Amino acid sequence: MKYGYLAVLPVLLLAVGGGYWLGKGKAADAATAPAANQATPSAAPAPKARKLLYYRNPMGLADTSPQPKKDSMGMDYIAVYEGEDEGANSAAGEVKISTEKVQKLGVRTEPAALRELARQVRAAGRVEIDERRVQAVAPKFEGWVERLHVNATGQPVAKGQALFEVYSPELVSAQREYMVAAKGVAALKDAPAEAQTGMRQLAEASLVRLRNWDISEEQIKALAAGGEAKRTLSFRSPAAGIVLEKKAVAGMRFMPGETLYQIADVSSVWVLADVFERDIGMVRAGQKVKLSINAYPDKSFTGTVAYIYPTLNAETRTVPVRIELANPGGLLKPAMYATVEMAVGASDKVVTVPLSAVIDSGTRQVVLVQKGAGRFEPREVKLGGRSDDYVEVREGVADGEPVVVAANFLIDAESNLKAALTGLTAAGSAPAAAPKAVSHQAAGTLDAVDAKSGGVTVTHGPVASLKWPAMTMDFMLANPSLAEKFKPGSAISIEFVERKPGEWVITKMEAGAAAPVPAPPQPAHKGH
Repeated sequence: MKYGYLAVLPVLLLAVGGGYWLGKGKAADAATAPAANQATPSAAPAPKARKLLYYRNPMGLADTSPQPKKDSMGMDYIAVYEGEDEGANSAAGEVKISTEKVQKLGVRTEPAALRELARQVRAAGRVEIDERRVQAVAPKFEGWVERLHVNATGQPVAKGQALFEVYSPELVSAQREYMVAAKGVAALKDAPAEAQTGMRQLAEASLVRLRNWDISEEQIKALAAGGEAKRTLSFRSPAAGIVLEKKAVAGMRFMPGETLYQIADVSSVWVLADVFERDIGMVRAGQKVKLSINAYPDKSFTGTVAYIYPTLNAETRTVPVRIELANPGGLLKPAMYATVEMAVGASDKVVTVPLSAVIDSGTRQVVLVQKGAGRFEPREVKLGGRSDDYVEVREGVADGEPVVVAANFLIDAESNLKAALTGLTAAGSAPAAAPKAVSHQAAGTLDAVDAKSGGVTVTHGPVASLKWPAMTMDFMLANPSLAEKFKPGSAISIEFVERKPGEWVITKMEAGAAAPVPAPPQPAHKGH
C-alpha cells in the first residue's frame, strides 16, 4: 500500500502543474495576441454639432433674438437649429407638408369654378290689403238709413249687392222731376223742335243727377219705363269684397260724404316684407319670389316684387318691400305672417370658391392653392359677391385651380409663423424658420367656457414641445362641440395648434388627469 501511494503522487503533481501551465499560457495569449477570430468593433462617429440659427419667441410671436432671453412672462426663448425649417417648400411662398400629415389633418380640395352667384334672401313679412282695392260707400246726398241688408263687419259682398235702404227727400224730388220730364218729352213729340229740346234737356239733367247720386241703372230704367217714384231706394256695393268697416245703423241720419261702409277686394293682396339693409341692394322690382304662410305649411305661393320703399327702419335696419300676389279663395287674411324667399345675385358667371376656402384675418383674405402633393401656396385674394355657399374671387385665383376647403386653417397654422419670420428677414432681421412641430399636447383643468367667443380658459401643466411652464391661458376652439361634454373644473388633456401668431386653437379635447400645476415657491421654514 505504501509503494502504491508513492507511485501515484508524482503523477498527480505532474497533472496539476501541467494544467496550471496550460491555463496561464492561454490567458496570456488572449491578453496579448490580436483577436484574429473576432471582428474589431468600429469606433462610433462623433455626433455632428448642430448649427444654432437664433432664438424664437415661445408664444409664437414674430420676435427673434440672436442671444438667449426671456419674454415678458419669464419664459425662455426657444433655440432654432439649422434643418428645423422643413415646413417651407424650396419655392418662395409655398408650404410643404408631408402626405401623412395632410391625411391626418383631413385636407380636402375643390377646384375654383365659374358659377352664377345666386343666393336666397329671406325676410319676414305680413299680409296686407291692397290699398288700391279698398272702396268707401259714402252717399252724396242727405238721408236716413231705413233698413240694412249687410249688417256685419267682415261679411263678404258681391258687386251690385244691396247694402241698405235709404230715404232722402232730395232723392224723391229728383225721381219726380225725372218722371215729369220724361212724360213731358213724350207729350211734346208733335210740338216744335225748340220745345222738345228744352224738355229733353230737363229730363237729361234729372237723369244725370240720379246717376251722380249712384242710383243703379236698374232703378233708373224702372223710372224711365213709367214707374212711380219710390220713397226708399237700395244703395248697392260698388265692388266685390269684404266689409272692413260698417258705420251704418238702421234709422240713423247721414250727411253727404259720410262713410257708411268700407269694402276691400281681397282677390289680390300685398305682403310687406322687411328686408335687411345688407340685402336690399340685390332686390329688384319685378322679380319673382316664393312665400310660405304659417297657416298653410303645405302650400307655396308666388308673388312679384312691386315696390321697394325709400325708407329705412332705424331700429331694425330693414327696408319694407311690397310684394303682390293673387289670393284665390281668400286664403290669405290680412295680418297673417309670411316667410319670403328671394333668389338674388348676378346672372353672369364668375370665378367662385367655397366660403370655407377663405381664411379671413380681418385685414386680408387668403386662399390656399394646392400646387402638388403636399405643396400649398397661400394667395391673397380680392372677393366680390357671395351666395349661401360660394364667394366670387375677383383677383388671386383662376378658374380650375384646386383650393383647400377643409383644414385650411391648420395648414395656415403650419406656415404662419414661418411667413411672419420671413417678413422680418426681408426687412433685415434674423433668418426665418417655423417650429417643426405643428400640434402640441398638454394636460390640465378646464377653468371656463366662453360660448359667445368660442374660447376656453385652461390651467395646464408644462408643454415640453414649446418649453412652456405650467400656466393659465386662453385658447380658441376649432369646433364649439369640443367642450360640450365638459364642465368647468373638469380634468382634460388637449391637443392644440397655432393658427396665427399668438392665437392657439384646441383641435382635440379629451377627459384626462389634471396636470399638477406647481405652486409658487414658499419661503424657507426656519429651524426651531
